[in-house]
Amino acid sequence: MRIATFSDVHSNRHALEAVLGEIDKHRPDRVYCLGDLVGYGAYPNEVIELIRQRNIPTVMGNYDDGVGFDKDECGCAYTDPELQKLGDLSFKWTKQRVTPGSKVFLRSLLPSIRFEAEGKRVLLVHGSPRKINEYLYEDRGAVTLERMARLADADVLAFGHTHMPYVKTAGGVVLVNNGSVGKPRDGDPRAAYALIDIGPEINATIHRVAYDVTAAAAAVRLSGLPPHFADLLETAT
Repeated sequence: MRIATFSDVHSNRHALEAVLGEIDKHRPDRVYCLGDLVGYGAYPNEVIELIRQRNIPTVMGNYDDGVGFDKDECGCAYTDPELQKLGDLSFKWTKQRVTPGSKVFLRSLLPSIRFEAEGKRVLLVHGSPRKINEYLYEDRGAVTLERMARLADADVLAFGHTHMPYVKTAGGVVLVNNGSVGKPRDGDPRAAYALIDIGPEINATIHRVAYDVTAAAAAVRLSGLPPHFADLLETAT
């Protein structure tokens, strides 16, 4: 069985359309979104509508949770006061523009998705098996990643949230961070998603998709969002 996973679209319609087009070419058996449909970008309602039209099973991300339930903050981890201010502006802008119907949809998203494929157990989350907004970076210590593997109780653990893709094995579990569709942070502005082939062996690969970054950044600059978020699309930092 082949499954495709993607996450962290962050209101970037241009990137999502490009990724879905590429995923379709691979004809996977299943497609899943691992959360954070909204935030930072200019097209939150349009992104939600694309996911709804395609009927893609979706895990709730921390930004989806914050906007859907009209919380006071997005559950993001800002260490710089200036970045915190910019993030708060994005969160406020997004909450004001996401329609009531779209918020209902965000509230309906799943905390996790678990299933079996070809005798292998698969767990899909946004951040980690224990927390929606935990960052599982590739350089986290072996002890931490092995702990996550045990908590997953699965053969494959797929997640996002860090916006930095990787595939590795810890504690006998294949860890797949599918990166970010709409806001990469690894220096490569192309959108990212993962293909996971599940059979006697498990093979996961990260794929990058070029899209119209210039148009996406221009939309952010015209939207009233801080231009900083347009700059980040162009630099992928």
